[in-house]
Amino acid sequence: MKRNFDRRDFLAASAAASAAAVLPSVASAQALEKKKVTIAVGGKNLLYYLPLTIAEQLKYFQAEGLEVEIVDFAGGARALQAVVGGSADVVSGAFEHTLNMQFKGQPMRAFVLQGRAPQIVLAVSSKTMAGYKSSADLKGRKIGVTAPGSSTNIMANFVLAKAGIRPTDVSYVGVGASQGAVAAMRSGQIDAISNLDPVITILQRAGDIKIVSDTRDPAESEKVFGGPMPAACLYAPVSFVEKNPNTAQALTNAIVRANKWIQQAGPSDVIKVVPEGYLLGDRAVYIDAFLKAKGALSPDGIFPEAGSATAMRALASVDEKIAAAKLDLKANYTNEFARRANQKYK
Repeated sequence: MKRNFDRRDFLAASAAASAAAVLPSVASAQALEKKKVTIAVGGKNLLYYLPLTIAEQLKYFQAEGLEVEIVDFAGGARALQAVVGGSADVVSGAFEHTLNMQFKGQPMRAFVLQGRAPQIVLAVSSKTMAGYKSSADLKGRKIGVTAPGSSTNIMANFVLAKAGIRPTDVSYVGVGASQGAVAAMRSGQIDAISNLDPVITILQRAGDIKIVSDTRDPAESEKVFGGPMPAACLYAPVSFVEKNPNTAQALTNAIVRANKWIQQAGPSDVIKVVPEGYLLGDRAVYIDAFLKAKGALSPDGIFPEAGSATAMRALASVDEKIAAAKLDLKANYTNEFARRANQKYK
């Protein structure tokens, strides 16, 4: 019975200007401290951010009384810069940035989880690194990341650190999260890539890459990072969350609802909802990528209690100053909004 309900819910919510989608906003809009919210994201087409896209496309934000504008950037670091600079209110980005910003004295708070594993894959070129044997072979090589300083950059640093390679021992190249990343690998501009789906699946299916480390599988992610590693989430300056609790709750409700929809959805459901451009010209590739990523997406928006400690270890492994810092590993996130959202959308 639940599957049938979800299917009807999908059909109702996906209809343009659906009354079912917008009616709840009448009741909730009055309580919102901030109705218009700008969310900055780095690589919106990625499956890493699928809950954000589902919430937008199925009008879940509207259902909460929100008017959300999503601004897309080449990588998570640039999306964060937009919030720091004041041109956006909230980041849809990697969890570890909240600790990095606490270290810099600009406290951020994550308030709803989209991904329970990073989904980031580090792979080497089948052409320029055909003789690859271990991570040590990457020394002196060019590694493509979505954007310098982004989570793809941090994950690559972490894996290389285990092989004794420092960030300065390689050259990082920003290649984005779409066709530009695929082209950079195929043209030989980079020797390795740290990226996400659907980019990785496109390259893998064509035989362009050999995978070194894969965090699309939560179990493999825990092995890589030594614990649960929260990934995509919504986070904002602590001041924003504290001044706008009802707005933060509304945003959380929409994402948790999207999380739950994804867990019940099949590939054909997702294909019908995401914009055509996200498929990068190949529906079969996107379906494969979705099936690989689904397990890494959060079912409920709740952050694992050990997540901050895992993220701290990852950052500390590549930054001695952060390693020496005494950060509050509970101040950078909250589950209070997600718990309420789960009561609303059981």
